[in-house]
Amino acid sequence: MGRITLDKVTKNFGEVNVIPPLDLTIEDGEFVVFVGPSGCGKSTLLRLIAGLEDISSGQIRIDGQDATNIPPAKRGLAMVFQSYALYPHMSVRKNIAFPMKMAGIPQAEQDRRIEEAAKALNLTAYLDRRPGQLSGGQRQRVAIGRAIVREPAAFLFDEPLSNLDAALRVGMRLEISELHKRLATTMIYVTHDQVEAMTMADKIVVLHAGVIEQVGSPLELYRNPRNKFVAGFIGSPRMNFIEGPEAASHGAKTIGIRPEHIAVSDSAGTWKGRVGVSEHLGSDTFFHVTVEGFPEPLTVRAGGEVDFRYGNTIHLTPDPSQIHRFDAKGLRIA
Repeated sequence: MGRITLDKVTKNFGEVNVIPPLDLTIEDGEFVVFVGPSGCGKSTLLRLIAGLEDISSGQIRIDGQDATNIPPAKRGLAMVFQSYALYPHMSVRKNIAFPMKMAGIPQAEQDRRIEEAAKALNLTAYLDRRPGQLSGGQRQRVAIGRAIVREPAAFLFDEPLSNLDAALRVGMRLEISELHKRLATTMIYVTHDQVEAMTMADKIVVLHAGVIEQVGSPLELYRNPRNKFVAGFIGSPRMNFIEGPEAASHGAKTIGIRPEHIAVSDSAGTWKGRVGVSEHLGSDTFFHVTVEGFPEPLTVRAGGEVDFRYGNTIHLTPDPSQIHRFDAKGLRIA
C-alpha cells in the first residue's frame, strides 16, 4: 500500500514561509509528478514527505498512519536523488545490496531481491562491475535498483534524469514508466521539465511559489488549465498569450492559443504577420510570427513540409474552439 495524504502541511525556513497550508492526496499505485519552475517548492515538498525536512505544521499520513514525526528510515519510502550517490569501490551487486545489509535482511533474501531488481532493470550482466565502468543511464538504474530492493510503499524521485543527456533522458523516462506499470507501486516524481510530466504522470501537481495551482491528468491540465500560469507552463512550445483589443473582443483581459491550434496560409486568414525565426524539426516546423498590434511574436506549429522563409508574409487563423480566455487576475473564464 502507498496512499499518502498531506493535511494543511506548511514549511517555514526561519521567518520565510515557502509552503503555505497545502492539502494533497496521492492514491496507492499512482504515478504523480510535481512540476513547476525552479524555486516553486517541489523538491522541498518531496523532502517533507520523505521526512528529510521537518514540517512546520500540519500532518502527513502514509496508509492512514500519522507519519509526521516518524524518522525517514521508518516511513517505508525509498528516494532516488538527482546524483546517483553510488559507492565507487563497491560492485553493482554490493551497491544494490547495501540498504538491505544495513537493515539486517538475510543473505538469501538479499540475493533474491537483487536478482529480481537486476532483471527488471536490465542490469544482470553488470552486477560484478563497479559504477565507474557504467554509463550514466546504467548508474541511474543501479540507484533505482537500490530503491527497489527495499520494497517500499512508495518511490520518491528528485529530478533523477537531470544529469543525463537528451537521448538517455528519453530512454530512462520510458524505463521508469515501464517499471511503474510492472511494480504498480506509488511513485512521486519531481521535475522542472513539463515534457517529462506530460509523458510520465497519471496525475500532475503544478506548483508555483509553494502553492498548488492545479492537480489533474496531463490532458486535463492541457485542455482545461485553471489559470494563465498553468496554461503557460503545460505544453511545449508554451501557449501564446494575447492582450489588448483582440482579447477584449473575446470578453477577456488575455486570450491564449496553443501553437498547434493556429492554421497557416500564404493567402488569407484572421491575422496577418511576418515570419521571423523558423525551427525545422523534421516532422514539425515552428514559426515565430510578428503580428502588428500584438505585444509578442506568436509561435505557430505547422507540418514539416511547410516552407515559409524569414520575412515572408503569412496569414494565421486560430481555431475558435481552442481559444482560452483569462480575466485580469489570470483566472480562466469558463
